[in-house]
Amino acid sequence: MRTNKVLEDLTSTMKIDPDEYSPITSRDRASSLGYALAGWLYMLRRQKNTRIQAVASILIMVVAVWLEIGLTELAVLILTITMVWMAEFMNAAVEAAINIAAPGLHPMAKVGKDVASAAVLLGVVASVIVGLLILGPPLLAKLALL
Repeated sequence: MRTNKVLEDLTSTMKIDPDEYSPITSRDRASSLGYALAGWLYMLRRQKNTRIQAVASILIMVVAVWLEIGLTELAVLILTITMVWMAEFMNAAVEAAINIAAPGLHPMAKVGKDVASAAVLLGVVASVIVGLLILGPPLLAKLALL
């Protein structure tokens, strides 16, 4: 009997049809891509931190190419940059959902927003450390030769 309850708990979410609960669902892959690009454009237009991240991302990639770092190091930088972008996007999504669900001031709404923001901060701190570890030594070597 207990096994049936566990199995039901594990499979209950996959039985939910999102079309029954969402006013907008993707009809095809092109629509899904369009929604994702619309979200990215929203972030670039409405979230100043995203514009700062875009400039920082480009600068880091330019420095990485200039330093001629290896492919593995480049892949780690790309993953790290992507991690920060994803955290920022999720933060904005959480904030938007909380603003709809709790338009007034509520202590738990503050907790949700602060924790989502902390995820971004954690990603940024990690990315700075990774960037220093990967780009620091070759940058110092290159600057010493100049």
